[in-house]
Amino acid sequence: MASPDRPDAPRAEPGSPDGPILEVRGLKRYFPVRSPFGRRVGWLRAVDGVSFAVRRGEVLGLVGESGCGKSTLGKTVIGIYPPTAGAIYFQAREIGGLPRRERRKVARHLQYVYQDPGASLDPRWKVKHSLHEPLKIHTALSRREREERVQRMLRAVGLPDAHLDLYPHELSGGQQRRVGLARILMLQPSMIVLDEPTSGLDVSIQATILKLLRSLRDAFELTYLLTSHDLSVVRVMCQRVAVMYLGRIVELGDTATVFATPRHPYTRSLLAAVPQIGGKRVTQEFWLEGEPPSPGALPSGCRFRTRCPLAEPICAAEEPPLRPVGGQLVACHLA
Repeated sequence: MASPDRPDAPRAEPGSPDGPILEVRGLKRYFPVRSPFGRRVGWLRAVDGVSFAVRRGEVLGLVGESGCGKSTLGKTVIGIYPPTAGAIYFQAREIGGLPRRERRKVARHLQYVYQDPGASLDPRWKVKHSLHEPLKIHTALSRREREERVQRMLRAVGLPDAHLDLYPHELSGGQQRRVGLARILMLQPSMIVLDEPTSGLDVSIQATILKLLRSLRDAFELTYLLTSHDLSVVRVMCQRVAVMYLGRIVELGDTATVFATPRHPYTRSLLAAVPQIGGKRVTQEFWLEGEPPSPGALPSGCRFRTRCPLAEPICAAEEPPLRPVGGQLVACHLA
């Protein structure tokens, strides 16, 4: 295997303008594992050969346990992490290896919302300053035009003009998320990567934020790639869902189909852990025990086999490919 420091990305024909807004092919993101003396002793395979496409106007959900690689995948797509290998096409253009100046032009149209809403807001700046900043950097709008857009976007996320003179620490978690969304919308993007958009919020505030995300999607013709560990959020928001385990997609399909007839044992166990009305759970298929193996020391064959009660010898011998099974794509020998 070639060193992941300088991998050869697979060659691919540019996507059609009428095709998906985002297409990921064989994407990998590895992090070096080093000894106490700084010597590299291995690789942590956070994202390891992921392929999918997102249609324009769609909401695609990425779900899985903490550490499965879903947030790293989103950050690699957006350019926060450079890809180790693979190709990323956005609006028919390969963006994985663009220079920083060219990547900045793409950033206007492909934006990222952090899990921590305060992470994108400078604590020393008032909200007004934070909202004006991307317009100053990326546009040639006059001050009056910037003021008009700031007020329009602030109203779009449901906040009054009085919040422009507040600092981030004076806002609640829900208000910080609204300001973060307003800041992203300043540049009128085509697609937004949402990293755990309801994490840490009260249930009532979660519902408000989800309703806001839906209305913004309709009003601004947005496409979302949404990462979440909350399956109820994915069920409400997403047309399709991709289930990740140890850096790979193990099941991908329409949300309604995956929730009704999950094919992969890992997906079935995740869904069995969702609380039901009346406090009941479908525990007979909840198999997950202990922690997943380390992404730096993956088991042979199927990565889920060490936690799967259905595992057979072929599961240790061969890694299952993602293949069509009953209307969705599944990476399981036994599906």
